[in-house]
Amino acid sequence: MKSSDLFSRAQTLMPGGVSSPVRAIKPYPFYVERAAGSHLATVDGTDLIDCCLGYGPLILGHAHPAIREAIERQLEKGWLYGTPSPLEIDLAEVITGDHPGIDMVRFVSSGSEATMAAIRLARGYTGKQDIIKVEGGFHGAHDAVLVKAGSGATTLGVPDSAGVLADLVAHTRQVPYNDPEALETLLANDDVAAFILEPIMGNIGPVLPDDGYLADVREITAAHDVLLILDEVITGYRVGIGGAEVLYGVKPDLATFGKIIGGGLPIGAFGGRRDIMELVAPAGPVYQAGTFSGNPASLAAGSATLRHLHEHPEIYRRLDDATRAIGEVAVDAGKGSFVRIGSLFKHFFRDSAPQNYREVKECDTEAFSRFWRGMLDAGVFLPPSQFETNFLSAAHTESDIRQITDAYGSCLFA
Repeated sequence: MKSSDLFSRAQTLMPGGVSSPVRAIKPYPFYVERAAGSHLATVDGTDLIDCCLGYGPLILGHAHPAIREAIERQLEKGWLYGTPSPLEIDLAEVITGDHPGIDMVRFVSSGSEATMAAIRLARGYTGKQDIIKVEGGFHGAHDAVLVKAGSGATTLGVPDSAGVLADLVAHTRQVPYNDPEALETLLANDDVAAFILEPIMGNIGPVLPDDGYLADVREITAAHDVLLILDEVITGYRVGIGGAEVLYGVKPDLATFGKIIGGGLPIGAFGGRRDIMELVAPAGPVYQAGTFSGNPASLAAGSATLRHLHEHPEIYRRLDDATRAIGEVAVDAGKGSFVRIGSLFKHFFRDSAPQNYREVKECDTEAFSRFWRGMLDAGVFLPPSQFETNFLSAAHTESDIRQITDAYGSCLFA
């Protein structure tokens, strides 16, 4: 059955025909039958180089042998216990060892769950109600962070979704990214528990921090006795061992993880300073629980992924070289701006690289749509939005990179 037929069926059974809004490609999404390495095979018989990679988790590519073997070994032992397992201790030791700011972690089932729990913990630790996030920053789909972008630091939060209580998001303020002065001004007047931000804005980017921005944020939050939560769901192990914390030398009070630490299976984690984390139940009064938390199959896949990355650190250099090669072609085209860091990259249809959400929104989305469709026709699948990051994996070959580069050239010069 073809993708168009499948989508017709799906629309009668699922809202919008999809399980997540970004997948609702018009006029209909393509359906994947299988995936291996850096490629997707659709039910329509099309082979695509994948630069979406599940929106980031698959840094080693699809169905990597080491990950598959780890999952298979675990499946033979069972895939849900509802009890502690040695696997969670092993993975916790790796994560805490790689991150100077993380003394303890709690495993959950998704990045959204991790950020929700981290915010609750910050409120429980400080006794304060309000939080601050960055305009355009995405921290999952739970109520406290679904705040309309652009509502600004001087106004109360406004819900960005039907069904979200205005009273709840009234406790969420926003500041622009790369604007430490706005953060300082807001904290001078408000009683705030935590500032949560993506160190590199991934869900609208990548949008990179200005030199010194994250250090300023750390200094400002510490001076006002506000907890700093680094949301490393995307950047964790994507920009290197130790994520953005190590890359930029910024030590958070709390951090959240997901995607790569599960090797492609569902997972999340939040962690931080010991004195804060010891408030999490059952050790303390901040409640958090979940049937699938510490799922052994996800832990096995995640441990195998991180082990491979530790054993092959050259992966990061090779991926950095690959996005640099793509960027050289994109820059030569003279249309828009190309942003990259490590294996994350994006072409923005805006004259200069955006520094915050408001500048990202100035991009020519119609030009992006034409570019995206051209890339797909050339056999390269990019995330279908100007506001989503592209990714490469260790499975992308030199031939893949040449095809991506050639496609960039032809689509941007067209």
